[in-house]
Amino acid sequence: MDKNPDPLQQLQAAAQIRSGTNFKRELIAEMQLDRDLELLRTWQSARLAATYADLLADPRFHPACAFFLSDLYAARDFSQRNYDVQRLHHLLSPLLPPRVVKVMEDALTLTKMTDQLDQQLVRVLIDQLDVTDCIDGATYAEGYRRCANADARHQQIDLLVKVVREVNALAHLPMVNFGLKLAEPLAHRLGWEEIYDFLRRGYAAFAHIRSIDPFAQAIETREKRILQQIWDRLPDPFVTSE
Repeated sequence: MDKNPDPLQQLQAAAQIRSGTNFKRELIAEMQLDRDLELLRTWQSARLAATYADLLADPRFHPACAFFLSDLYAARDFSQRNYDVQRLHHLLSPLLPPRVVKVMEDALTLTKMTDQLDQQLVRVLIDQLDVTDCIDGATYAEGYRRCANADARHQQIDLLVKVVREVNALAHLPMVNFGLKLAEPLAHRLGWEEIYDFLRRGYAAFAHIRSIDPFAQAIETREKRILQQIWDRLPDPFVTSE
């Protein structure tokens, strides 16, 4: 059962927000995405766009698909954004409803898991399969198999689907839209414009989807089918048919 936030923690956090104490955005060292990781994520982004071309073309799901491709799975360095989300989780947990905190925790876990799995796959592609400047489907699939982490990949898919459903449910709560509007001037005053815009884009991408089931089910079905086809060594494991 969820516990209510501690009242004293709520008061302390609210006071910090009002004063700006310990609440201004902290910039970490600017980084560029590692070249090898950029190569991997460029291929992954193109694969996802092809796998979900029908959802991208569907007005109901296009904003959510586009958000995934531009803000979650793009070949960009998300170190600052991920750090910001983690810090906001730490700072705001005493003020937020338990279900919002849980979504943030699940999203952070998914991000960490994805980063770890990508790093493992990159090392296999580079060190074992001699990838230099180009990835093709066959090499990518062989890299997956050599990582030998089927259980972790299934957990990643399950957690992704869970987060998609959780975010969609939150996006339909009136308090979320109200909270975003209320937080906008404060976010700009304390330097959180970038993460605020990210959260606003995510909200807008999911708020108008009445039923998330077709979207979530497509992700789960297609990604698990692709995973199985990779293990089964199909010639083109990234072809899915409903």
